[in-house]
Formats: sequence, C-alpha cells, structure tokens
Amino acid sequence: MDKRVESALLIREAREADLEAIVSMFAADGLGGHGDTTDPAAREEYLRAFRTISASRDQNLYVAERDGEIVGTFQTMITTSLTGRGSSSMIIEAVQTRPDLRGQGIGAVLIDFCIGEAKRLGLRLVQLTSNATRKDAHRFYERLGFRASHIGFKMSLR
Repeated sequence: MDKRVESALLIREAREADLEAIVSMFAADGLGGHGDTTDPAAREEYLRAFRTISASRDQNLYVAERDGEIVGTFQTMITTSLTGRGSSSMIIEAVQTRPDLRGQGIGAVLIDFCIGEAKRLGLRLVQLTSNATRKDAHRFYERLGFRASHIGFKMSLR
C-alpha cells in the first residue's frame, strides 16, 4: 500500500452533512444497479437509513476525506453467529471511491482500515460481497488477500 495515499486520507465516521457526497458516489456507480439517485426527493429515504445506521451499535458508516473532500465511503457491520463457536465477524458493504479518483490506492486504504478494526476488536474474519459483474473489483479484493469462498443469493422484495 502506498503510504503517501494512506497518510493523505482521514477515515472517520460519516456525519449527516456527508450524505450528499456519499449518495453522489453511489448514484455515479453504473454497475451497482441499486437505483441510487441524487434527486432531492429521495433525500428523506437516505436520511432515514443514515439515522438507522448511526443509531446501531453494530453498524458504522465511514468516509475517507482528503483535503476536506469526501473521496470514499464504506460501511461495516459486526455480526455474531453460533457457527465458529459463537464468534463475531465483520461484513464490509458499500465500498466506493469517487469515480474520478479510482486506481489511486484509496480503496486499499479503506479495506486496510476495516481489517485493522476487525483485528483490534478480536473478530474471527472479515467478509464482503461484490456484484458478479465487477471483475476488476474481484481482482482488487484478491490482491488484498480475500478469496472467493461462497456463492451468494438474493431475492428482491420490491
């Protein structure tokens, strides 16, 4: 990892004032297919979700800031399962780097932060899912030490 990129980034918990920048990154993601939008009519939905995440002790929404600008985001969730002798794991979700800044090592810093937090908390593992169409992202995660180990399934309810 490029230490210059790492030292230039501030990773912190997201604030309500960051919502517009976060949603803009999601809306600019053509592969995600989540229907995210910067339309002001959707702000209340994002605000409701932000407040739910913020109120949870097992979820955190983060941003990466460089020179006062939001350049990346991700969310973590801690889940405890009876498998693994009742151990806890971290799930990483919604990893995004601003489109004009991809390929600069920001994503690697975000993931490294997650791994460090999981180790600090004594968690058993770190896991994430990635859209099947994101071949570049799959190679990226594999370079960072992740391995494809499961097949995921989804059922859309709306």
